[in-house]
Amino acid sequence: MTTTITEMSATIVDLPSRRPHKFAATTMHHQSIVLVRVRDSDGGEGIGEAVTPGGPWWGGESVETIKTIIDQYLAPVIIGRDPSTIGVASQSMDGLVFGNSVAKAAIETALWTSAERRSRIPVSDLLGGLRRKRIPITWAFSAGSASDLIDEAAQKLDVGHRSFKFKMGAEPADTDSRRVLDVLECIPDECAVIVDPNGRWSELEAHRWLPILADAGVTVAEQPIARWNTDGLARLRDKLSIPIMADESVTTVQQAIALADAGAVSAFAIKIPKSGGLSRAREIAAIAEASGLACFGAATPESSVMGAISAQLYGTMPDLSVGCELFGPGLLIDEVVTEPLKYDRGELLIPTGPGSGVNLDEERLRKYSRD
Repeated sequence: MTTTITEMSATIVDLPSRRPHKFAATTMHHQSIVLVRVRDSDGGEGIGEAVTPGGPWWGGESVETIKTIIDQYLAPVIIGRDPSTIGVASQSMDGLVFGNSVAKAAIETALWTSAERRSRIPVSDLLGGLRRKRIPITWAFSAGSASDLIDEAAQKLDVGHRSFKFKMGAEPADTDSRRVLDVLECIPDECAVIVDPNGRWSELEAHRWLPILADAGVTVAEQPIARWNTDGLARLRDKLSIPIMADESVTTVQQAIALADAGAVSAFAIKIPKSGGLSRAREIAAIAEASGLACFGAATPESSVMGAISAQLYGTMPDLSVGCELFGPGLLIDEVVTEPLKYDRGELLIPTGPGSGVNLDEERLRKYSRD
């Protein structure tokens, strides 16, 4: 008898964080996620997570809209299906709902973990197996004051981090750049450093400040200008000594092909939520590999639910040369899994249990779920 999905739920969960995390347009004081659970006729379960960086400013979705889209539109086309037909499920969701990639990714990853839990294997086994068991983590700073970041940098250097990322774009480019320059004086030269204005700079500002930041130790510029400005990205890549990495500009397979054909960037930031699921994130990584571009394992930031799923993908990717940013669980005071992701000397230990390798803690889930 064919196994079918019998139930799906979407629950908004508000998790406490250790400090505010400031982006270009907003500040995240806690991390809100939508936890998706699918159950099948054999009694199996899969879990996924929908998470956006501080709300709808980045990609148009919020936890509130995600829950509504899942409950009202996406769940009905998934219930009754074989959980192993993940590609067909994704096509069905696309046929009914335009966009909403984060909501779709939560469902798709829940289906992945459901299938692998039934087989008692980790997701990474079906992706070709792990190429690495530990991933060095890029620690992402909030767009906060220089003094706060200097203290935080010292703490992270002490525990082994050697790669850092600065969120920018919340202040004028000159003020923002001088803030980062102050902090860079306290970061050793051998460390990798990414700056990320979240597409908030003009092309002129990027040409003005990125060379100065590169001279001070910045090694990669992530999405310095607007997501639509492919020609501007290509001009920056031609003129600058450091790689340009696309994030907001590469959310679909089609965009990845166009950027690669245009020679606009040197690297892609890979994110499961923005791509609509693990399968398409993997396809974008394959386009990067075929085009000679580097990859960065990006974050949203997430809890250990999506962090574990992302780690399964990033651990199997041939190229992760720009680094990996799965720092989200490190921002959280508490979570809804029995064993949160583990870090050691600035590296993430990839979980190896069935599915994503993490299990829900029902008591904590009840504690942090919205009424």
